[in-house]
Amino acid sequence: MIEKTLIILKPDAVKRKLCGKIISMFEDAGFNIVDAKMIIPSKELVERHYPNNNKWYVAVGNKSINNFAEQGLDIVSVMGTDDALTIGKKIKEWLVEYMTSGYVLAMVLEGNNAIKNVRKMCGNTIPSVADPSTIRGKFSLDSSDVANAEHRPVHNLIHASGEPDEAKYEISLWFGGENK
Repeated sequence: MIEKTLIILKPDAVKRKLCGKIISMFEDAGFNIVDAKMIIPSKELVERHYPNNNKWYVAVGNKSINNFAEQGLDIVSVMGTDDALTIGKKIKEWLVEYMTSGYVLAMVLEGNNAIKNVRKMCGNTIPSVADPSTIRGKFSLDSSDVANAEHRPVHNLIHASGEPDEAKYEISLWFGGENK
């Protein structure tokens, strides 16, 4: 099934001049770029991009809590709490601050099962555990324990839509109407 998905090369990818290498990986895999723009996103755009609901906050918070536990680390000593909701909200604040700190390259990719296949190419959102053949595994080694200790999000180079409804919403948000 041919579908579209949104990817965003985050400020760490742009600053490290990895855009060309990452784009080549997607083109080599057969994806087509159907829209693209380089922008410094507004706070409002990024706040609308990331969900604003307790389910998302708790999922993000639990991801950090689990990553800490897997490494035998105490999240309370770094984050001051083990409450997933509170941790998720703090991580969103950091994401908004980071995503608005510099240029990003937003792109719409089109291809066979684009959403699933692009996410597979991106790798685990925690680069230190991503498969070395993926974008995150190849170009980044950041981890949630280091990021949380430095009060910032994990620098994982790229965002990719996770499901069809999310892709449709994100493409409209970044490339539709006022954002075109």
